[in-house]
Amino acid sequence: MNRQELAKKIYDIAHLTGEFKLRSGQISDEYFDKYRFEAQPTLLREIAKQMAPLIPAGTEVLAGLEMGGIPIATALSLETGLPCVFVRKEAKEYGTCKFAEGLEIAGKKVCIIEDVVTTGGQVVLSTADLRSIGAKVDHVLCVIHRGPAFPEPKLTEVGLTLSPLFKKSDF
Repeated sequence: MNRQELAKKIYDIAHLTGEFKLRSGQISDEYFDKYRFEAQPTLLREIAKQMAPLIPAGTEVLAGLEMGGIPIATALSLETGLPCVFVRKEAKEYGTCKFAEGLEIAGKKVCIIEDVVTTGGQVVLSTADLRSIGAKVDHVLCVIHRGPAFPEPKLTEVGLTLSPLFKKSDF
């Protein structure tokens, strides 16, 4: 499947119209329901195949953000052989009490994996958490960047480069 065919399949299955409140607080008349494409093994496999070349050289760990980034990171891990961690929005209050589950990432070059990025608010918060435990984070990959500005000012302010597989204009 080529890039345009993948974009069409994602759009057809995941693009919704109506009134939607985004994580950023913005109201949008369209929405990409990422779970609709993440739940489809054929699409998820193809997304990972096409995202793999975007992973920066030297990356040691993929960090999937809760919740939508986790299946993308897992698929990329299977495609590339790179290990992944699963990043919670908040550390759990029981068991290991960690917000990054899977393996130790202190001192490792970590690439954040997200599904859809609008302004990057959660990416910035999760980056601070990962850096606080010693991860070296400077890159974010996402399936869809739907924000109005590129590069995202919030991300560049904290030293992050965003590489989307698709921008909103690709659809």
